Amino acid sequence: MSFFPTSRGAVPSPASRRGRMGRTLAATLLACVALVGHEQAASARTARAIAQQAAEDQDAIIATVNGAVLTKRDVDTRGRLFALSSGLDVSDDVMQRLRPQIVRQLIDEKLRMQEMLDRHINVPIQQIGDAIAGIEQRNGMPQNALRNKLAEDGVSLTTLIDQIRVQIGWSQVLRQETAEHGRITASEIEQRMAALKREDGKPEYMISEIFVPVEDPRHTENELKFTETIIQELRAGAPFPIVAAQFSQGQSALDGGMMGWTQEDGLDPQVVDVARKMPDGAISNPIRVAGGYVIATIAERRTVGHQMATILTIRQVFFPFDAPLDPENPTDQQKATLDTATAFANEAKNCDQMEAENKNLGEKHPSDPGELMLNHLNPQMREILEPLGPGKTSKPLVSSEGILVLMVCTRDERNIAIQTPSQIADHLMNERVEQTSRQLNRDLQRRAIIDMRSKT
Repeated sequence: MSFFPTSRGAVPSPASRRGRMGRTLAATLLACVALVGHEQAASARTARAIAQQAAEDQDAIIATVNGAVLTKRDVDTRGRLFALSSGLDVSDDVMQRLRPQIVRQLIDEKLRMQEMLDRHINVPIQQIGDAIAGIEQRNGMPQNALRNKLAEDGVSLTTLIDQIRVQIGWSQVLRQETAEHGRITASEIEQRMAALKREDGKPEYMISEIFVPVEDPRHTENELKFTETIIQELRAGAPFPIVAAQFSQGQSALDGGMMGWTQEDGLDPQVVDVARKMPDGAISNPIRVAGGYVIATIAERRTVGHQMATILTIRQVFFPFDAPLDPENPTDQQKATLDTATAFANEAKNCDQMEAENKNLGEKHPSDPGELMLNHLNPQMREILEPLGPGKTSKPLVSSEGILVLMVCTRDERNIAIQTPSQIADHLMNERVEQTSRQLNRDLQRRAIIDMRSKT
C-alpha cells in the first residue's frame, strides 16, 4: 500500500524524471540553435545592409555636369590619389578641407573632357604612359614606382590615367584654339627680343607655380582655404611637381608646374613682388592674381642676359649584367663584365669608339644623352664629370643592372641667359595658351548646366 498514491502533483519516478529532463534539454538546445541561427541571419543581414549602405553612400551623386554624373566615390578616390602620390600621411581634417576644390576640379575636368569629345580629340595610351613616366622621373622615382604604389594601396590606376588624359587632351584643344589666332610672328619675336635687351641686367626666375582659379571674385573663402591647405602640405614635404600635377589648373600642370626661365614682365605683378623677396626653394604664401590664387616656388634666379655655365657633351657605354647584382655574391658573368668594362675604360680614346661599343652592347642606355649643364647635375654625377677633360673616361660605375662608363666629348663655357628666337617663340606661345585656357574654361562654365546635389 502506498501512503502517497499517484496523482497530479506527485513526485515522478527517477526514470520518468530522466526522460522528461532529456526532452527538456533537447528542446532547450533546439531553441538555442534556433536563436543562434536567427542571430547569425540577423548579423548577416546587418552586414549586407551596412555594405549596401556604404556602396550607396559611395555612389551618392555630388553633381551632374551637362548630364554627366560626379559621385562621392570619384571625389574620395581623387583625394586618396593625392595623399598617396604626395607621400604624406594626409589627415582626415586636411582631406575634408581639400574636398570642395577637388569637386570643382573634377567638374572642370568633365567640362574639358566633353569639349575634347566634341572636337573628336583622342589621347593615345602611350602618350599617357609617357606622361606618368615623366612625373616619376621629375620626382626621382624608379620607373613604375607611382603605378605600383597606387596598386599597393588599392587606388585604381584609371584615376590617374583619367586625370592625365584630360590634361593632355585639353592641351590639344588649346592648340586648336590658338592656331585660329595665327602663329607667333617674326614681329612679335623681335618685339620680345627688344624688350629683353631693355631688361638686360634685371632678374629672371626659374619658377614653378600652382594656379587655383576663383569661381566668384566676390567670394574667395573656399579657394583661399584650399590654397592654404596645399601650402601646408608642400611645406611639410609634399613634392611640388606632384601637387602641381594634381591640383594646378594652369597649363604648366603636366610639367609639374615648371614655367622655365621667366622674366618679370612675363609674370603677374603680384607674383613679381613676392619673387623678389622670397628665398630660393621656399614655398610662397597665397598670391592673389587676376582669376585666382598662385602658389610659387623659385629654383634659382639669374640676371637677364648674363649666366655663364659649363656645358658638356658626353657619350656613355652600358655593359649589362645577365641578372641583378648581389654585391656579396657576384656571378661569374658579372665579374667578367667588370673586367671588360675596366679594360675598355682604359683603352677608349674618343667618343666615336664609345658610341660604337654601346651599339654593339645593344644600346640599353642611349649613347648620347644630350647636352648637360654641369651645375644642374646631381652632386654625385657632377663629382664624376667635373674633373674629366675631353677624351677622358670615368671609372666604371657599377649599378644593380650593369656597369656604366662615361666619356666627356666637349666642354664649353656658354652664356645660357641669351634666348634664341625659337625659345622666345615657345615662351610667347605658352603665354598665349595660358590666356586662352582661362578664357575657354570660363566660357565652358557659363554655358554648362551644373546641378550640385550635395555640399561635400
